[in-house]
Amino acid sequence: MALPHAKTRHDAARRVVEPIVREDRTSVQALSRALTLLEILADDDDGYRLVDLAERSGLPAPTIHRLLTTLQQRRFVTFENDKNLWRIGAQCFAVGSAFLPRRDMVALATPMLRRLRDDAGETVNVGGLDQNEVLLLHQIESKQMMRAISRPGQRSPLANTAMGKSILAWLPSARATQLVQQGLHRLTPQSIMRGTALHDALDTIRRVGYAIDNEEVAIGLRCVAAPIFNEFSEPVAAISVVGPTLRVTLDRLDDLSKRVMIAASEITTAIGGRMPADFHQLLQARVAHT
Repeated sequence: MALPHAKTRHDAARRVVEPIVREDRTSVQALSRALTLLEILADDDDGYRLVDLAERSGLPAPTIHRLLTTLQQRRFVTFENDKNLWRIGAQCFAVGSAFLPRRDMVALATPMLRRLRDDAGETVNVGGLDQNEVLLLHQIESKQMMRAISRPGQRSPLANTAMGKSILAWLPSARATQLVQQGLHRLTPQSIMRGTALHDALDTIRRVGYAIDNEEVAIGLRCVAAPIFNEFSEPVAAISVVGPTLRVTLDRLDDLSKRVMIAASEITTAIGGRMPADFHQLLQARVAHT
């Protein structure tokens, strides 16, 4: 008689477990879909209509509406009745901002920087924006006998370095005008000294996605850099590959610039940042031609 009793208990337990498993799978799917919708909404400040969300996500409109209504109740999304537009909500910022104090750009960026150093074979830097200068935060040295070495804490004018120019190019144009009015610094004969030349250089950087320091800080050194963006798509830092012009040749700029842009985008993502749409398009175009 004990065996039938044990079987009955097993069957009862299975009947309890199976609904839980089914409910868990359904919940995970709903959560995944809701997060997908949040990511889509976060991509566009103009908001989305329900039909546009259905096209982007591939989900049925009734499912999307049910998920959005739940998210709206928790203030993760908002709805504009007059325009029929869904937008990202304030609660997303409240939750996301809890991450900001704990992020450490150097620690988060180090794996990408090491990989970039190994791929490029040259020294890699990460620098942060500090008023009208770029502050060297961290450097991973090349394994080459002859290499570029700088000490963290070193400051350089934005208009001279590749990192500085890559940041400056994505700041409001008024910032460049302000720099020109304050005066540009001549560190080498290659340094940019005319305002028109600086604006032309920044236009080129915005068009290609990366910046070059062609012996503008030190004769014999060439540098390639790309910007790192915060959660507001503002440039707050940059990374660069730097080495002797004998090794960092003009022929290598295409490959190095692509590697730098990819690494910068990965760091942007790691710190919770967001690339501007035009930079993202440039990066996609570069990767597509790999």
